[in-house]
Amino acid sequence: MINEVLRKEKKYLLPLEMYYYLSGKLEKILKVDGYGKADGYCVRSLYFDSLEDVDWQEKEDGLENRRKIRLRNYGNGSQNAKLELKQKQGDNQWKRSLLMTKSDAMSLVEGNTSVLLTYPDKLATELYCRMNQYCYKPKTIIEYRRKAFISPENDIRITFDFQVRGTEASYDIFNNHLLQYSLLDPHLVILEVKYNGFLLSHIKDLLAEVDGSELSASKYCMGRMISKHYRF
Repeated sequence: MINEVLRKEKKYLLPLEMYYYLSGKLEKILKVDGYGKADGYCVRSLYFDSLEDVDWQEKEDGLENRRKIRLRNYGNGSQNAKLELKQKQGDNQWKRSLLMTKSDAMSLVEGNTSVLLTYPDKLATELYCRMNQYCYKPKTIIEYRRKAFISPENDIRITFDFQVRGTEASYDIFNNHLLQYSLLDPHLVILEVKYNGFLLSHIKDLLAEVDGSELSASKYCMGRMISKHYRF
């Protein structure tokens, strides 16, 4: 079954002290995400890109309409992964995801895109066609801790991502002992604000305290820092 989400998305880079301040305030007015723990939860993503790194280049060029294809799980002990197609369309982010078994996900990582044809969903067929037409291959794994807050009004979701690390040397998304290196200063946190329509006024007022412009860099681009000589 396909899970589908369409909403606006804004990103900011915060110092650690601002994260603690905002997180403390949000705990009083929003619910913590179901995955949530006091120190957040693990998110691990394996990104695919074309032979010529078209998705990376479109992000670097700042194109309004672009996409990312990734497998995502939630760290140690995961027995499945979500295959996601995330598309930016102007101010909106359209994300569709398909749940895959561990064995099917690893088969895809190893280059067997035909495993997608065993899934009846339209998204699986769409991804099979694109990944074959443009020779998509695994490129990098990104992992981080995430603390998330949600509100059912306007599908609001506010996340803080920290301890961002990754590797371009291994693509085993289920490896419990993956060797990774830091991609972001440990004193910085990425804030993502996602919503439909508009933000509720009390949340908007709180986030107005964020001192900084929107962040244009993506975790995927950060994860290609070695092969692309990328510097954040």
